[in-house]
Amino acid sequence: MPNPSLDDIDRRILAALQEDGRATVLQLAERAGLSASPCARRVRLLEAAGVIRGYVAVLDQVAVGLPVSVFASIRLERQREEELDRFAEAVSQWPEVVDCYLMTGQRDYLMRIVVPDLESCERFLKTKLTRLDGVASIESSFALGQLKRSNALPIPNPDPAPRARAMPPRRGPSGPGLR
Repeated sequence: MPNPSLDDIDRRILAALQEDGRATVLQLAERAGLSASPCARRVRLLEAAGVIRGYVAVLDQVAVGLPVSVFASIRLERQREEELDRFAEAVSQWPEVVDCYLMTGQRDYLMRIVVPDLESCERFLKTKLTRLDGVASIESSFALGQLKRSNALPIPNPDPAPRARAMPPRRGPSGPGLR
């Protein structure tokens, strides 16, 4: 369900920023149907509220030398709070883990690991993941290809930015000699 505190203008600003995080306030204002000052104020409010958590450059994984994506499903020995916290603390320190989710079902966690090669994957598993107390089992799968990757959230479509209405043609007096 959409955040009720976000209005259509906020949604237009967010949609524009997800398309281009480097958009200027003037560009955002144009997309949102605002002038620059109110648009800048709204962006600051969205940042302060934590709706906008930051701005990043999206890198090409292969171009930076990390072509291998590994998905690992982890089951813990116990799902007590202290074990979950210990696992979360360890994972947050490992730069190879770019996504990690607490799951329902057979496994406790699903993570995506990026590494340069198979040897690096093996080293990560042997020196980090398998050495963590409380890990009962690990199942890993290698991605053969990526069909879709997006950092943009599917924000409900806002109404289009308000446009100035065209004024109807002005009708003046008509008659012979008046045009």
